[in-house]
Amino acid sequence: MFEKLESAEQRYEEIGVQLTRPEIINDAAQYTKLSKEYSSMTPIVEKYREYRAAVNAEKEARELLDAGGLDKDFKELVEEEFKTANENIKIFSEELKILLLPKDPNDDKNVIVEIRAGAGGEESALFAGSLYRMYTMYAEKKGWSIEVINESETELGGFKEISFSIDGAGAYSRMKYESGVHRVQRVPDTETQGRIHTSTTTVAVLPEAEEVEFELDPKDLKIDTYRSSGAGGQHINKTSSAIRVTHLPTGMVVECQDERSQHKNKDKALRVLRSRLFEQAQREQEEAIASDRKSQVGTGDRSERIRTYNFPQGRVTDHRIGLTLYKIEQIMNGDIDEVVDALITYYRAEMLKNEEQN
Repeated sequence: MFEKLESAEQRYEEIGVQLTRPEIINDAAQYTKLSKEYSSMTPIVEKYREYRAAVNAEKEARELLDAGGLDKDFKELVEEEFKTANENIKIFSEELKILLLPKDPNDDKNVIVEIRAGAGGEESALFAGSLYRMYTMYAEKKGWSIEVINESETELGGFKEISFSIDGAGAYSRMKYESGVHRVQRVPDTETQGRIHTSTTTVAVLPEAEEVEFELDPKDLKIDTYRSSGAGGQHINKTSSAIRVTHLPTGMVVECQDERSQHKNKDKALRVLRSRLFEQAQREQEEAIASDRKSQVGTGDRSERIRTYNFPQGRVTDHRIGLTLYKIEQIMNGDIDEVVDALITYYRAEMLKNEEQN
């Protein structure tokens, strides 16, 4: 571990020097690339320096104690410094292990979220709307921005499906845990006898791919235009501004009708398509490289039930880690950090366990 840290600190100092050179400053692409690398390395190097300072403090205190001849008060002070340094060494060592874990290269990316109604008819569509509201409120708390890409609204105000982007620092690092099947148990507004219904809604969270990361070949695309429409004939345009893009090699289809501009709808549809194909390629690559995925918190598969929202009991259960919280109202209002933090902690512990075994 310490060889890695020594080389990381050396690289960090090299980048620091490079970032002051005029030829780097004048090269926007290179400067941005090095700045990102420098920024990502800063927490590791700073923690390593804290660790090294604690080691030196412990060593100095030990030498004083071994030398003897200290008066009572000074000896107590040195013993306290030794104890504190020793505790810090243990703490910093564990923190460094976590900081050195392989980082998901997508963690800093923006995301595209796709929510689709599943089993349960209209109640499932209404819950899709509830989840969209939850994520919108969560994004607001984080200072992230949301933009709707496409939506298919139902008569009662739910969504058959809705896709939207979330732009913000570290959006994927926290939102990626939301992929999967979300189950809801509650009494629908349409239920006259007070019976609890169980419905499901699927969520897919995709890291947004940049054009340079995944280039679409125009020859592989079939682009159709049509008139947009909404629930009950709402939002109908007289012009054919809605866009349907079909990726011919995979058969993947993306539609966008949120904007009145055909050009804007096309741009949004291509963003989604690029991100879907990017995520699919990454998933295939991961499966080819590693058959053992025990370190993963779930698979991120849309068919996996990850969470249950039980309204009569006021509880939310995340099945991947067995976490149950009796605060459904707060969670539905966007306070999902407690769940996300628990998942991150579990995920890191699993990764540490695998690193130690290897």
